[in-house]
Amino acid sequence: MLVRDFAYDLPEELIARHPAPERDASRLMSLDRVSGSCSEDLFKNLATHLDPGDLLVLNDTRVIPARLTGCKETGGRVEIFLVRRETGHAERWLCLVRPSKRFREGQVLSLSAGMKATVYEKRDADSRLVEFSGPEPFPIWLDREGHIPLPPYLQRPDEAEDRDRYQTVYACFPGAVAAPTAGLHFTQPLLASLRDFGVQTACLTLHTGLGTFQPVRVDRVEDHRIHTEHFSLPDETVTAIRATKTRGGRVIAVGTTTARTLEYCSDAAGIVNQQEGEADIFIYPGYTFKVVDALITNFHLPESTLLMLVVAFAGHAPVMNAYREAVARGFRFYSYGDAMLIR
Repeated sequence: MLVRDFAYDLPEELIARHPAPERDASRLMSLDRVSGSCSEDLFKNLATHLDPGDLLVLNDTRVIPARLTGCKETGGRVEIFLVRRETGHAERWLCLVRPSKRFREGQVLSLSAGMKATVYEKRDADSRLVEFSGPEPFPIWLDREGHIPLPPYLQRPDEAEDRDRYQTVYACFPGAVAAPTAGLHFTQPLLASLRDFGVQTACLTLHTGLGTFQPVRVDRVEDHRIHTEHFSLPDETVTAIRATKTRGGRVIAVGTTTARTLEYCSDAAGIVNQQEGEADIFIYPGYTFKVVDALITNFHLPESTLLMLVVAFAGHAPVMNAYREAVARGFRFYSYGDAMLIR
């Protein structure tokens, strides 16, 4: 299977570089994966596309301000991108440090407000262990001084509104370096109205990692290796999923991160169990979904692993036709763009 099979043409002006004025005012494309037919609506009308007894599973990870800037002793500018905290150490992180060359073991970088970053050994081809120290605890400093890690394709620095808008309204547990963007369309009033309608909600946590930004650099899909991401699927969500399946409702994954976690935590019979750990599942066409019955997602980059998952769920022709239709209708694409419901 070739990566180029997941390419499509997207005019630059359809990349949503800023969020819509209101979260739930985004447009919604509904795709029937059996017939391949598409319809258009607003996200605030999501309930008209769902049924009482359905279950929305949300990823409640919280994006951390993972992009930091500093300088060397020589005054040269350095960018540090937090990837993952070392277990048990609030001040030690696996990081990308740019420019990546010419860092000696133990080199100290100066950040804002008296914070220092000591660069240690390489952990792999891209990342290094970095330890932070300063006049205040690093998590407190980070929350104030760090920058929201907007995707590179937005081609702009983060702004004040991104602190709120590049975060779901139900975000709880810090650890992601990219937002689970399908959830950005929800508001608390919309969630409340869905519950009143009879649609239930449950949460899991997957800390979206660096792999979200990484392009696929191989020609064959099967040769790609995906980064691991920490997840937690709690007992109460497992109970809600099992009850939904028993009553004949649909389990609707809000986002590809949720879909990946649910499928990772299921056995061959589609039974999910409480788990916590590192997920490395790469879903591409040929995969048989065992838990997810419907999917809410955004419009993804060409040749990306996220688009491959969507195609695996709904089929190559229906998805690629829907993407061409979305382009023709002027839908907004990527993280701050419009949404798609696949059922």
